[in-house]
Amino acid sequence: MLVSMEPSLKKSCFRSSSDELVQDTGVKTYMTKQVMLQTYETAKDCIQTNYYGTKNVTEALLPFLSLSSSPRIINISSGLEKIENIKDEKASKMLSDVDGLTEEILKEVVTEFLNDVKEGSLEEKRWNTLLSAYMVSKAIVNAYTRILANKYQSLCINAFNPGFTKTDMTRHKGMYTVEEGARGAVRLALIPDDGPSGCFFFQMEETTF
Repeated sequence: MLVSMEPSLKKSCFRSSSDELVQDTGVKTYMTKQVMLQTYETAKDCIQTNYYGTKNVTEALLPFLSLSSSPRIINISSGLEKIENIKDEKASKMLSDVDGLTEEILKEVVTEFLNDVKEGSLEEKRWNTLLSAYMVSKAIVNAYTRILANKYQSLCINAFNPGFTKTDMTRHKGMYTVEEGARGAVRLALIPDDGPSGCFFFQMEETTF
């Protein structure tokens, strides 16, 4: 089993102007209470950590997973990355085309996004201006999960959102305990061999990408 855990959101992903984290009804509202200082370098680092980090580890371990009688890959995602939150129409359309998804397409989306960050044209191109790198990186991870599931049909490969969980990363603010946040991942790790693959889950329930 390979579980690609949510990376710690270091300064490479965002910086907050306040040390106080806000308890609220959901992670999106919580994040909007913070002042995000996103630059080209921090956006690039966030993509490298969340997407390419996941991709590189997965590719390194796939030969070992293929030796398992019940291999599982669980990519930890979040609620911010849903395609409906990607406002750039071109990127949204490309990521929604499940049958046409390829790693080359993911690279194209990432490259275009980073170019727009570098040129300061996020708003003009209708990318999200708040936490856009984080949202794009996780949307790409979800798309990568679907690509893997289609390519390796003998494996059970899914993406999973634990919810706004009380961890060190959130200074223990959130809606769910660690135990509540983890139970979905444990369930996916223990599903039967004919269980779902290429799906997205919020805790214990399958949901839409």
